[in-house]
Amino acid sequence: MVYAYGLTAACLLGLGFVLQQHAAQSAPLADLLSFRLLLDLLHDRVWLAGIGCMVVGQIFGALALAQGDVSMVEPLLATNLLFAMALARRLSGQSLGWSGWAGVVLLSGGVAAFMLAGRPAGGSRAEIGALRFWLVFGGVLATALALVVVARHLRLAEEPPFLAAAAGVLYGLQDALTRMSSELFGAGGVMAVVTSWQPYTIVALAVTGLMLVQSAFETGPLRMSLPGLTAAEPLAGIVCGVGFLGDRLRLDPAALAWQAGGLLAVVAGVVVLGRHPAMPSGVRPADAGPGGGGDPRGEG
Repeated sequence: MVYAYGLTAACLLGLGFVLQQHAAQSAPLADLLSFRLLLDLLHDRVWLAGIGCMVVGQIFGALALAQGDVSMVEPLLATNLLFAMALARRLSGQSLGWSGWAGVVLLSGGVAAFMLAGRPAGGSRAEIGALRFWLVFGGVLATALALVVVARHLRLAEEPPFLAAAAGVLYGLQDALTRMSSELFGAGGVMAVVTSWQPYTIVALAVTGLMLVQSAFETGPLRMSLPGLTAAEPLAGIVCGVGFLGDRLRLDPAALAWQAGGLLAVVAGVVVLGRHPAMPSGVRPADAGPGGGGDPRGEG
């Protein structure tokens, strides 16, 4: 059921991302990196459909995380790009081609290699102290913040990969906290969940990540943002899983080599598929006319 839930979540997330980018590209640039952007997009039915897919996908992801370890579920969620590519191909009529098939093989093969070599399994969190927990937690948050800071010092057209990667890092942390919340629910029921800090942090991470990813979708084509988003989430989730959830991976040299190779193949497949010509171009309507689509900071 972990695999069934994880792949269903990946399917819905991939479809949702394509629909969200299709809608976000026409949002006002003045709302970039502002929560007003989400309020504007609430009036777009295509965006709402994309959000609906993403929410249901997150629910299936939570079900997968409730039954499996973060280090097991995260690579499955990375396959959302395969489903995004399927919808993008249908919308564009573009053939997959050799690069598309190469991306499919790299991504799916990388996930299989990591899962078979690492054999992710849950462990005890008893030996993980508060210092280690907050160091990993703070390090992941600091990474997301650093990516946003870097993005804001670049030209508008260069921001999407960094904003999307920052959102992916937050989503990976959100997945880890979702796993913790499911354990709290199993141990103490609803009261244990509502009286802990994790669910409220999940909501804050989800809303902030959503604002970041919609800003990335707004300012560039999907092929610029989706690779960073898709690659960053499983990497951050695995760091959290091993760092403070007690997840265990095989550590003998051969297994580590296959795990590293598998993750590199996942990232390479994500980049190849994310940059495929079938992915929506994200050309803003204002860009079609002379003088349209300028950078609101005066840099484009």
